[in-house]
Amino acid sequence: MGSPPKKLGESMKTLAIYNVKGGVGKTAASVNLAYFAAASGVKTLVWDLDSQAAASWYLHGEPAEAKTKKVLAGETPVGRLVKRTPYEKLDVIPADFSYRYLDIMLKKVEPPREALRRLLKPFSETYALAVLDCPPSLSHLADNVFTAADLVLVPVVPTWLSLRAYEQLRDHFKAEGFPVKKLRPFYSMADRRRGLHRELLETPPELMQPRMESVVPYSSSVERMGERRAPVAAFAGSDDAALIAYAELWIETGKVLGM
Repeated sequence: MGSPPKKLGESMKTLAIYNVKGGVGKTAASVNLAYFAAASGVKTLVWDLDSQAAASWYLHGEPAEAKTKKVLAGETPVGRLVKRTPYEKLDVIPADFSYRYLDIMLKKVEPPREALRRLLKPFSETYALAVLDCPPSLSHLADNVFTAADLVLVPVVPTWLSLRAYEQLRDHFKAEGFPVKKLRPFYSMADRRRGLHRELLETPPELMQPRMESVVPYSSSVERMGERRAPVAAFAGSDDAALIAYAELWIETGKVLGM
């Protein structure tokens, strides 16, 4: 699966899975990409930044006793938030309901867009990859994510409304001075039985360039992740379309990140 895993102590890569629009398969991508990264030998940390805590649920992560507010204030080491998952080389920082105030708490940290990157820095001694599962909003937290991330993968459903949301994100990057080259969209929840989906898959608009070539299909196995509380690869057959798509997407992602 691509290049040899990065050694611990080398610069950790940060991958964000983000979209201003909800319901596009963002958390499923975060969990499955993290799983395949870990399975390929990359020591991986998932940070669930969404107060709905779906990634935490999939990975059996229960919130730590340490309070997020104390971590941001520097009173508690961020490492105390980390929990093991059932999978080798894969850990998680679970979300909790207090994350609904995370945007407000981050604004109190100086410099305002550097808080998340600063919190992630100590993990480079333990992990080669951090995966950020992000809530669907353009916010101060989102700007922290865009600052911290080496790559922002954007799941886009093959519809004009989803494409418009991606265009809004690109416009935000340009307006706020974030490098647009950090953004890389990929088609998610694609259903080739639908005419519009098929049309946009076969003739991607210029807006989708450059993009990841892997296409994640609309899949019942992804829906079953909540029932199984597991990544697709933990329960689906080796010929499962979603499993194959996420595996291919990780290979592409690893190459872009230089891992």
